[in-house]
Amino acid sequence: MFHFSNIVRTKGDPKIVEGGPSPKQPADQLARALGWFSIGLGLVELLAPRRVTETLGMEGNETLIRAFGIREIMAGIMSLSVDKNAGLWARVGGDGLDAAALLSGLTADNPKKGNIALALLMVGGIAMLDYRAAQDTKPRRPAREARRKLFPNRSGYPKGLEGARGVARQIAARPKSPSLNPS
Repeated sequence: MFHFSNIVRTKGDPKIVEGGPSPKQPADQLARALGWFSIGLGLVELLAPRRVTETLGMEGNETLIRAFGIREIMAGIMSLSVDKNAGLWARVGGDGLDAAALLSGLTADNPKKGNIALALLMVGGIAMLDYRAAQDTKPRRPAREARRKLFPNRSGYPKGLEGARGVARQIAARPKSPSLNPS
């Protein structure tokens, strides 16, 4: 069986015969996909804001679209990071901002209201995915009945507090070295 990973291997490297299951959980995979989607959408908004505003009949809002693009890219980067949950919640908040901006374009004189309605549907669907991913990746707390480890007698010093005080006294009792700066 041919495996793409074998293309970049040198002669002495072992060949990959079969790949195993991914160690990533479905929530992690969704967070990663949403992160990359966010970066892609952010690049479009940042680099082609006029195209976006023309499609929605919202000309004159290019600066806002660029700002939304930067927000999307930052949220995407955070969604791909170790702290993906914060990035996903940033995406959820951004979905609310996107919906509010789109609703402002639903005016009687906008000939492209249909495009805005479609964009609102898409934002709603993505918002549900963002919310689900944010919920699924939130840090887990131990169960209420889980026993906590308490260390009331620990000082943080391996030889105890008195041992640390003894070392501090020894340091204080050392003769002072002469100053290198003669006055």
